[in-house]
Parts: sequence; structure tokens; C-alpha cells
Amino acid sequence: MCNGLRARNKAVNWHPYTQMKTADHIIPIIRGEGVYLFDNEGNRYIDAVSSWWVTLHGHAHPYIAQRIFEQLNTLEQVIFAGFTHEPAIQLSENLLSLLPDKQEKVFYSDNGSTAVEVALKMCIQYHHNQGKSRNKILAFRNAYHGDTFGAMSVSGRSAWTQPFGEMLFEVIFIDLPHKDNLEELKLEISAISDELACFIYEPLIQGAAGMLMYKAEDLNELMTFCKEEKILMIQDEVFTGFGRTGKLFAADYLSEQPDMMCFSKGLTGGTLPMGITTCTSEIYNAFLSDDPYKTLFHGHSFTANPLSCTAALASMELLLQEKTQSSISRICRQHSRFAIILQEHEYIEHVRLTGTILAWEYKNEQHTSYFNDIGKVLYEEFLSRGILMRPLGNILYLVPPYCITYEDLEYIYDQIILVLNKIKEEV
Repeated sequence: MCNGLRARNKAVNWHPYTQMKTADHIIPIIRGEGVYLFDNEGNRYIDAVSSWWVTLHGHAHPYIAQRIFEQLNTLEQVIFAGFTHEPAIQLSENLLSLLPDKQEKVFYSDNGSTAVEVALKMCIQYHHNQGKSRNKILAFRNAYHGDTFGAMSVSGRSAWTQPFGEMLFEVIFIDLPHKDNLEELKLEISAISDELACFIYEPLIQGAAGMLMYKAEDLNELMTFCKEEKILMIQDEVFTGFGRTGKLFAADYLSEQPDMMCFSKGLTGGTLPMGITTCTSEIYNAFLSDDPYKTLFHGHSFTANPLSCTAALASMELLLQEKTQSSISRICRQHSRFAIILQEHEYIEHVRLTGTILAWEYKNEQHTSYFNDIGKVLYEEFLSRGILMRPLGNILYLVPPYCITYEDLEYIYDQIILVLNKIKEEV
């Protein structure tokens, strides 16, 4: 049966970030329960990466499923132009109550890339509606904001974006801030501030770049400067939102706050696709006019889908429960203890930790890269031990669901050390 599914899959499906010519080990999953995934050979895997960082509360959560079922029997979809519904209103109210005070309006889309696209369009048209031409974007080197063209443009140039290089719009890239380069960054930004539509950034952690982490106080100082220079700021919390950093949002580590925020991934607890862009009233008001050409012309067929909104409402209820918050704190403590062990390991370097996100690098002769050959070896070795990890080349990381038990996390830690020692001996 398993081989049958694999053959059928290979005949019809094209998988993301996958070289299909060599993709011979795609695993059919038939069921999920909590932190576990089950294939149709009876193997069980601990999902240590929350299935691409989305599954906050585990797979097939009964409460979220029940809420979606109830909504499915009431209203499954309605056009969001000219109509609204209770789940969208309630979700906007609930989310805004958790965000920085100046976030006052919600625009719905369908994934993280489009949440970023919406924010970029808001910024550029914000200036356009006021008769200003400010269309350059400021972003960090090595950034990742998505795979659509606008999101690619504001992401770091790499092998992923190379085929489209001449088609991407102009972006000014700067280094991540630290105490030794902040003044230099300020001078660089000040020289072009009149041309900048906005500054977009991943707060505290650049996820797809290899879980690169930097300090909240350095970002805060840079944000304060951008505010003084009247540069709009887009905070991309697609990855960091909903508890990943140990707090509800990376924004909770900052005293300075952005003009726009982007959300997806954990928004619905990993249950259904959804993206959200929030903004201040100042941004929103720039589109209010008797002139129809000042409208934000953006939308999606499934904007504010009632099922996705209901899933997000249920996920947020679970997130705010004392039980979940205690689990997040416990994962942070376990990671902290294991990070000390990793730092002392001879085959490991650059251990880094923010909240429930723990990352480190495996030492080998190849340079640190997504294309480092060791990544596939490590991936297969962990799968053989019943653990789903997805190394970024020689960079390994853990982003577990919040429902993971103390025992399962300790098992993962033990297997990490065993795998690293085994791989080193073999090579």
C-alpha cells in the first residue's frame, strides 16, 4: 500500500523545495495525533518542526476540529467584499487586543507571502495617495519574506531568487543590527530616507536564513531611528508570532512598535491557510477618500474565510490557556538546559536560542549553506529514529508543537547527540 501511494504521488504531485528527480523517499502520512505523525507502514514520527512551523497545538486537535465542524454547518464561505461575518469580526477584535495599541485595522489574505505583499502595497500606495513618490524598500540581508514576486524582492538574494533576479524590484539591503554597526546603519539609512517607502524585517530571528538571531535592544534602537526618519515599518511575524519566541509576539520584546504587522503560519494553529496584515489608523486613513482611485485594490477569493477565521479563534483560545503558556515556558527551560550541552559538544558550534526555537550548526568541511550535503544525511538519520527534523543544510533546529511532552523532548535531545556522534564517526 505504501509503495502504491508513493508511485501515485510521484506520478501527479510536484512538492515544494524538492528536487523531484532525486525525491525517492517521500513518506505517505495517513494520520496525525498531537505531536505525532503516522505513516501507512505503521511508523510514528515526532513532529519536531511543527510541520514547517505552523502546528502550534499538535495535529488533529479535537477542539479546533469541533469548532471548524460547527462553523462548516453554519457558513463555509462568503465573499468579503460588501459582506462580513461574525468569525472575521471576532478574530480581528481578539487579535488586535493582543497586539501593540496602534495596530487597529485587519486585512485578510491567505498565506504569509501574501500578507507581506499586502503590507508592501499598503506602504507604497500610502505615499502615492498623498502625492509622494517613495518606492524604495529597506530590508535585511539574508531575509526571507516569501516566494511571490514582491516577497522575493524584499528577501535576500540567493540561489532561490537567482532565476528571477532581473525581475525583482529595487531593495536596499542592510546588515542585521548590533552594537558595533548601529551608527553606520543609521548613516546609511539617513542618506536615502526620503526615497524609502518602508523598512521590512523579521524581528529577532531570520528563520529560513538559518535561524539567525539578533538582540531586541538593537532592533529597537534601529526602529526608533526609522521612526524619527518617518520611515514606515513592516514587522513580519509570520514565523515569530503566537508564542514561538516565548512571548505571544516578538513585538512584546520591543518598546518601539511598527506601522504594519504580518501573520500566518501558527495563526490557525496549522489547521487551515490564512494570512493577516494589520496596520495603524494612520495607514488606513490614507486610503479613505471620495476618490475611488485611492482604494486599496487587493483581494482574494477566500479572504476572511469563515472556516479559517474559526480555526484561528480556536487556536488563540488554546494559546492563551494557562496550560499552553506553562508548556511554552517549560519548553523554553528544557531548550536552555540542552543548549548548554550542545555548546560543550565538539562537533557543534553557534548554538542559539530564542523562546521555543533552538538552533545550532554541525561542523563539517563544507561551508554553512542550505545546500550542505550533510543536511540530507541528518534528515534521514532522524527519520529512522522516529523524529521529523528538517535541517537547513548543516543548520539544525527544533520548533516543536507546544503540546510536546517533557519525555518526548528529552528523547529528541538524546537522539540528537547520538546522531551527531554517529555521523561524525562515519565521515
